[in-house]
Amino acid sequence: MTSRWGIWVLISLRSNDLRSFELRDSIRGVSEKMLSQTLRVLVEDGLVWRRVEPTTPPQVTYGLTAFGREVGQPLTHLFDLITQRLPPREDARTWGGPVDAP
Repeated sequence: MTSRWGIWVLISLRSNDLRSFELRDSIRGVSEKMLSQTLRVLVEDGLVWRRVEPTTPPQVTYGLTAFGREVGQPLTHLFDLITQRLPPREDARTWGGPVDAP
């Protein structure tokens, strides 16, 4: 939870469950390896759940547990406060935030 990417995962999952590729695409700058490691830790810590559909290839979906929503709520509030007060930037998509960040 102390990693930069862990916080972005919690923020990205705040609204809805995402399949692994959607989650990866929603967080700019995260490598596949780092996202996998971060998700593994968040699942082990009980903040995120993981569901694997038995298809070919397997479809993996992630979502917040009740604990993850509880922990993520203040982070989301803080994130929203910060992004509302920051001036718009042309290069906002290059700093590593979720795609839907203003």
